[in-house]
Amino acid sequence: MDKKKFAFFYGIILIAVGLGVIYRIPEVMLKVEEIEFFAKKLLLLKICFYILAGMLMIAGGIRIFKSHKS
Repeated sequence: MDKKKFAFFYGIILIAVGLGVIYRIPEVMLKVEEIEFFAKKLLLLKICFYILAGMLMIAGGIRIFKSHKS
């Protein structure tokens, strides 16, 4: 597999992982609420998870864009 195809498929995988993180956030937050330490920091934790998902999807989009551009 050449480098261009690898970058394209890696970009798709990054986007899929980002979408998976978004899908799992509500389920994970229910379990995190049970931990006493994180009980007061749920909003911050949720924001961090969404930022992580966004960064994964942006990185995947950049990889796909650059693989098609060159």
